[in-house]
Amino acid sequence: MNYCFKILCLLALLFYISSCNQEYKKPTHLKSNTKKIIKESVIVDCHYTFEEAIVGSKAPDSILQELQLINVRYYSMDGRIHQGQLLTNKEMSLKLEEVFLFMEKMKFPVAQVIPIVKYDWNDDLSMQVNNTYSFCYRNVSYSKHAQGMAIDINPFLNPVRWKKGFINRQNKPACAIRDTTINGTFFSSHPVVQEFIRLGFIWGHNFKTKYDDHHFEK
Repeated sequence: MNYCFKILCLLALLFYISSCNQEYKKPTHLKSNTKKIIKESVIVDCHYTFEEAIVGSKAPDSILQELQLINVRYYSMDGRIHQGQLLTNKEMSLKLEEVFLFMEKMKFPVAQVIPIVKYDWNDDLSMQVNNTYSFCYRNVSYSKHAQGMAIDINPFLNPVRWKKGFINRQNKPACAIRDTTINGTFFSSHPVVQEFIRLGFIWGHNFKTKYDDHHFEK
């Protein structure tokens, strides 16, 4: 009897050791609590090549060689992230990329950023659709846009308004009304305006003859 009892105890001990050495397997019916992170999709507003972006500009090769086509991201008026392109001077490209990163961080809305070739190099058409752009070979005697050393941002929200003595000139774009309560509109203390100034840009609001609020230049 004593011998049988010992045998049973030994078998029980061997079974316990064997069960402890088995690999633990998670029950298949238990679901993981890990959440999947879904990246926000980016809406691409344009995807020109450099050659496509300069077609019909009539600019001399000496100026075209100074230009660079860069991709920029921004929150558009729909509250979603978009990607557009700026055709601009190489001397300004890094500063503009810095400004766009700043605006994206602030979620400052930019309607669209498309090279003006889409509007056949017509500034009025580009402004009317609230397009942001840099290079446009026009008014070469005084316009910084002719060298890609200026940028216009949300022109329909920030229209050109002529100062005293020039009231007979038409504000641009047509039918645009400045309302600083609308997000995307600039004013003197606006963080984006201050960031441009910090980076060495001149704001068009301070021009002698007009308030060119959408315009920043080097």
